[in-house]
Amino acid sequence: MEYFLFKLLLPILTFVSVALVASQAADDVSPDAYWKSVLPNAPMPKVVKDILHNEWIEGKSTSVGEGKPRYSPTYYAATETEIHDTRNVGVFFFGKDLKRGTKMKLYFTKTTNAETTFLPRQVADKIPFSSEKMAEILDQFSMKPYSKEAEVMKKTVKLCEEPGIKGEEKYCATSLESMIDFSTSKVGKSVQPISTEVERETNKLQEYRVSRVKKMGGEKSVVCHELNYAYAVFYCHKFTSTTAYVVSLVGIDGTKANAVAVCHADTSAWNPKSLAFQVLKVKPGTVPLCHFLSEDHVVWVQN
Repeated sequence: MEYFLFKLLLPILTFVSVALVASQAADDVSPDAYWKSVLPNAPMPKVVKDILHNEWIEGKSTSVGEGKPRYSPTYYAATETEIHDTRNVGVFFFGKDLKRGTKMKLYFTKTTNAETTFLPRQVADKIPFSSEKMAEILDQFSMKPYSKEAEVMKKTVKLCEEPGIKGEEKYCATSLESMIDFSTSKVGKSVQPISTEVERETNKLQEYRVSRVKKMGGEKSVVCHELNYAYAVFYCHKFTSTTAYVVSLVGIDGTKANAVAVCHADTSAWNPKSLAFQVLKVKPGTVPLCHFLSEDHVVWVQN
């Protein structure tokens, strides 16, 4: 079931109007202005630009991503659907395969909800984000308690409330400003945010050849994944013994991509039934594992 965007975002737009009127200088508190003030030398990844500059279009329908998980942590037990989805096969690979000439079958597609937008922090902070306040949250967005959209919202909040696994520092950012603050607190303000960029959407599984591998930053990095929600919410986490790379790829049809890959040296605390182990047929903590990130992820690395 889909809700019209004006019905879904009307309460938020009211909040925005109040916040902007109350502010002496709206530009000083906008997400875009905050990025420029904290990260003046860091280019904004395309995924952030797209979400930040989304416009409200009256009458255009939207959803919070029902039936399509935006992000399933690689260290959680995989569902049967994920295990049998052939598009997941090439996402995971061994560290030894991260080199020029390696061929992989990959599927690049955008999963970001086109209508999702960042809320200014002063607006997002006024909206509850907890399981205890779920009834209030659903009422805020005029959602029926037992609708599919409501279930998606509940799962997202629950994921954010679960404790991290060993070696993981996690945080769900409900605004761009809070994502910047968490990431820079873990990596430092001299950072370079990166994301996967594909020349064109192919929407098909095909073979790609690695033409170049570039290591990004040092051992410190934060990975942020967009979640299914009524507005932009990112699951950010920092792992120990994790390294990020930008991998240049060329598809069999000529499509070029600069894909972000993350390699984990220590997977001993991961669930043995996670998708990575199911695909690669190995056990936790035995070998370094890597995986590509889709276009709706942002990786923060030391510059």
